[in-house]
Amino acid sequence: MENGSACIIMNKVNKYFGDKHVLKDVSLSVPSGCIYGLLGPSGCGKTTTVKIIAGISESTSGETYVLGEKMPQLSIMNEIGYMAQSDALYMMLSAADNLEFFATIYGMKRNEYKKRMLEVMELVNLADDLNKPVYTYSGGMKRRLSLAMAILHNPKVLILDEPTVGIDPLLRQDIWKELYSMSNNGVTILVTTHVMDEAVKCDRIAMMRDGTVIAQGTPSELQEKIGASSIEEAFIYYGGGNLED
Repeated sequence: MENGSACIIMNKVNKYFGDKHVLKDVSLSVPSGCIYGLLGPSGCGKTTTVKIIAGISESTSGETYVLGEKMPQLSIMNEIGYMAQSDALYMMLSAADNLEFFATIYGMKRNEYKKRMLEVMELVNLADDLNKPVYTYSGGMKRRLSLAMAILHNPKVLILDEPTVGIDPLLRQDIWKELYSMSNNGVTILVTTHVMDEAVKCDRIAMMRDGTVIAQGTPSELQEKIGASSIEEAFIYYGGGNLED
């Protein structure tokens, strides 16, 4: 899946919120076409990291590059699909209206997005709910709609912040199947998670704790290096503590 070239690079990135040092010299290199996981407990800096990569937030120091361009860079934004941890949806509008609104922001043509809307809603198992107002959706349905919106414009880079929270196991399986398919077609995917069984589905992972990257590599490399029997055991070893939800 990896073709040797880095699609996303972070070089000694720091982020402060006031006096709070949230990211501490974070360096990452994400190969093109790779599914790359950021694994760590809530509050460890995963969301801040992906917001900087997506160009939504700026680092206090250090450099971030996506597709060879220094971020934040407006010209790259249309190449990125971003699914936030909290759903950014217009509740009074239908799913179709939400998708159409974002399609126009991405500069998609009407005949293009009408076809693509049906494809992505089929993928997330919401095709029958396309014309329903979003306020009638359950929490899991809203997450699935957010995913559909993130992949609507066929981005080269897909950033998913805790994408499968509240989604049933069978659909989660389908979503991962699609992520593998997208990766095989050259899409670079960055996923944040605190769920161990999702971390092992990634080609490579970076373990985070307290705003720092404590280990990077393939899941098997990180386990074999210390003789761990599971990725959870490896995380506890590298981080020197317990993983919390």
